[in-house]
Amino acid sequence: MEPISQVSLSEEKQRLQKQEADATVYLNFMKSHRCYDAIPTSCKLVIFDTTLQVKKGFFALVANGLRAAPLWDSKLQRFVGMLTITDFINILHCYYKSPLVQMYGLENHKIETWRDVYLQYPNPFLISISPEASLFDAIYSLLRHKIHRLPVIDPESGNVLHILTHKRILKFLHIFGKKLPRPAFIQRQIQELGIGTFRNIATVQETASLYEALSIFVERRVSALPVVDEQGKVMALYSRFDVINLAAQKTYNNLDMTMREAVRRRSCYIEGVIKCHLDETLETIIDRIVTAEVHRLVLVDRADVVKGIISLSDLLQAMVLTPAGIDTLLS
Repeated sequence: MEPISQVSLSEEKQRLQKQEADATVYLNFMKSHRCYDAIPTSCKLVIFDTTLQVKKGFFALVANGLRAAPLWDSKLQRFVGMLTITDFINILHCYYKSPLVQMYGLENHKIETWRDVYLQYPNPFLISISPEASLFDAIYSLLRHKIHRLPVIDPESGNVLHILTHKRILKFLHIFGKKLPRPAFIQRQIQELGIGTFRNIATVQETASLYEALSIFVERRVSALPVVDEQGKVMALYSRFDVINLAAQKTYNNLDMTMREAVRRRSCYIEGVIKCHLDETLETIIDRIVTAEVHRLVLVDRADVVKGIISLSDLLQAMVLTPAGIDTLLS
């Protein structure tokens, strides 16, 4: 018969091994799957030449329901970046109140002129990934560079095969990870796990102007803003994608309208306010965010007052990078 101390040590070792295996279920899944595996059978991809007019580029994004497009430079014969909604927001915010620049003049520029003169891009290279790279590498790249779209480029042909996003990766896990053992931590409550942003939450009053909302987008680098009333109760969610529709509606010369008016004027698909509570489990949160096909959940109390935001980045950090020993890349 083994001494009690040896039995205890053996049991403790097994417990720690099980705990470690439990925590790395999603990490190992991402390391064992390639970016190519997550590319859907059929998907839409739009590529812009940098000689295209800015106006046509943004209209094309709106018409195709896209948030970004890779940019091809014919002279350099390579991809040089992405045209994104962030570009549009930065331009609106920077030049809306400028007496020297008219918005209608800006949009007639070619993309290459716009990027060089107005956006002053520090890095002319496109952050991308190979289809053979692991999904773990893709998640690391997305969070490290604080980007929302990662082009998958074939190293042999140089062609863009797909644009990987947090949303696509989490959906891939949700679909194909059902055969995985269910780690115990997904049954724990969000407040216990501490997943999400709970302090200094970026919100905008419904009486504030749309220009003020753009200022928050630029300064806080957030992708969506809960629109709240005087009591802090969430009334709507206004995202970066809503801003791009100002181009289609030709209303970007009226950024003094209130957020209440801006929300009312939305005529396209609207990402609703999908909410959650502190006492809900991680599993419930994942199911809700994937099913609703949204990019974030607004954490509220029982009176619908905003208490935090849980984004796709937060979930991927907690489920994949933290178990890999990589401290938060989100700060």
